Amino acid sequence: MPDVLLLEKIHQDAETALVEAGLTVGRIDGGLSGPDLTDALAGVRVLGIRSKSAVTPDVLKAASSLEAVGCFCIGTNQVDLNAAAAAGTVVFNSPFSNTRSVAELTIAEIIALQRRLLDRSMGLHAGHWSKSATGAHEVRGRVLGIVGYGHIGSQVSVLAEALGMRVRYYDILPRMALGNAHPCDSLQSLLASADVVSLHVPATPATHHMIDAAAIASMKAGAVLINNARGTVVDLAALRPAIESGHIGGAALDVFPEEPGTNDEAFDCPLAGCRNVILTPHVGGSTEEAQAQIAADVATKLIRYLGTGTTSAAVNVPEVDLPGHRPEHVRILHFHHNVPGVLSALHAIIADAGANIHAEYLQSAGDVSYVILDIDRVDVASLSDRIAGMDETIRFRLLG
Repeated sequence: MPDVLLLEKIHQDAETALVEAGLTVGRIDGGLSGPDLTDALAGVRVLGIRSKSAVTPDVLKAASSLEAVGCFCIGTNQVDLNAAAAAGTVVFNSPFSNTRSVAELTIAEIIALQRRLLDRSMGLHAGHWSKSATGAHEVRGRVLGIVGYGHIGSQVSVLAEALGMRVRYYDILPRMALGNAHPCDSLQSLLASADVVSLHVPATPATHHMIDAAAIASMKAGAVLINNARGTVVDLAALRPAIESGHIGGAALDVFPEEPGTNDEAFDCPLAGCRNVILTPHVGGSTEEAQAQIAADVATKLIRYLGTGTTSAAVNVPEVDLPGHRPEHVRILHFHHNVPGVLSALHAIIADAGANIHAEYLQSAGDVSYVILDIDRVDVASLSDRIAGMDETIRFRLLG
């Protein structure tokens, strides 16, 4: 079995980096879930996925050799993070590497919707010449309302201002305005004033159907809606009649509540066939540049974790980074239940082995603690047996 299994056509740069680090890599092009994923993970130390593979508690329970999951994307909702932490399986992602690609797609959609380019193009494909300025607008001077002013939303803000748009934004957290952007004190005030509403929020219970029938009704007449965030944020069943009635002037969607796992599966959407609606198959971050950056970012995090034990930038376990691992030392990487007395027990085991501790760093989060210790070289077989036999041990490794 390979050390690393990469699914969903992760960029080749990830495999190259992992192989150069001395790891064996296997590939499966599509996404996997359930028993198919469990079977594929037999003996695998590291799993690389994008958005189509579901890493559930059952998968984690069965995949006893799985030390880390690399999400080669922004989101991590395809992994049960709590179950992974409880199993001592570290999860990494790449939250910033594709922000520019998503921002550029958003700007392209803003212009395309305001000029009704999709309808014009489809008309010509069907042999109909319809040259008219009706319903077409410049973006200069129009109001862009950004919901979620994080890494992507703020980049969209800067690019939109460069085009002459007036930017307003709403975020549940205080965010410093860039350029001349203006914060709104409520989602309702943003929806009522924006010619274009662009969503850039995560999938949480609070954002589920954030844009529902009531929110759509409160939008400015003729406004367009863009969702390049998560498929559950917009109630598509409520959006279609608003588009058909003309209250909403158009929409662009790159994400959907249910998405095919492979390119061979059929796709259906309530907005299919609507005028001035752009549907794209979750390609916001799918540029060669973004995928290469994501591959390098996540692969580097995985290699550092396997090689030194650092969990810096992990999304589900305490972040621990103990630098300066020396070749004459053995490094202990120990995930354990966050209860009193564990560190004392580890110290006793190490002392009984006749080893001195040269460096140590522990952090706890919730029910899980993680400690890295550098000690003298000793009989690692005896040491391993005793650490493995501790009731509090979740997962541990020895390096060196």
